[in-house]
Amino acid sequence: MPTAQHRVIVIILDGLAWSVATQTLGYLQGLCEAGQASVQRLRCELPSLSRPLYECILTGTAPVHSGITHNNVVRLSQQTSLFHLAQAAGLRTAAAAYHWISELYNRAPYDPLRDRNTCAPELPIQYASFYHRDDYPDDHLFLDAEQLRRQYQPDLLLVHPMNIDDAGHRHGLHSAAYRNAARRADNLLAAFVPLWREAGYQLVITSDHGMNADGSHGGTLDEERDVPLYLIGEAFNHQHPPQVAQTELCGLCADLLGLTHNKPRPRRTLANSEAVPC
Repeated sequence: MPTAQHRVIVIILDGLAWSVATQTLGYLQGLCEAGQASVQRLRCELPSLSRPLYECILTGTAPVHSGITHNNVVRLSQQTSLFHLAQAAGLRTAAAAYHWISELYNRAPYDPLRDRNTCAPELPIQYASFYHRDDYPDDHLFLDAEQLRRQYQPDLLLVHPMNIDDAGHRHGLHSAAYRNAARRADNLLAAFVPLWREAGYQLVITSDHGMNADGSHGGTLDEERDVPLYLIGEAFNHQHPPQVAQTELCGLCADLLGLTHNKPRPRRTLANSEAVPC
């Protein structure tokens, strides 16, 4: 079996606005202060909606070009995703994620009896635990991800919890419930990130979109578009981290995995490159 240049875990903290991330993610911010991680403000593409931006993050294609322009587009992606690239290179892929990810890259529409627990080496996402309730507990989701990691040792693992977004829709950007959902996610990261780093993974942690005071998103407000991007691992230059666009996340991860691709990528990505500090 081919060996990845680096093994990669991508974590999408769904619905997490930049302002709330920097105020509540004490563990991740602590890693940045210690020089073990770096963070930047990332501007999401438009519309600032979930399914279009999953496609953007995982294929490098903006919604206006991918055709996934709203959340009710239920079909397989027409782009080559990071999962496709990794599978074609003989690498192992896995995801603990919302079922829309399955509909984009494995099979559409989602059938929970067939797709909830996926073990299908012929599919782009070969091993997966998909969920279909927005209130599916984040602590369960992280356990799903860790079980997949331990059982299948994937080169690429997507971890996609939904509780921050769910709290934002229920209570709005400025609510205690939304901020506390982010704090709970940070506590989970504090438990799992050291395990994943010890196992040799490079971590890319971001969000698809933010949240507004109305309990929604989709437009152009800063709080809807500005999200965090945390890079964790020795592959990155944390003193001079790259400036990354949302359309470049797929290419960044493909570079980490050592894949041949034509995706948009940051000009400087790895630890031995030079870049302007954030």
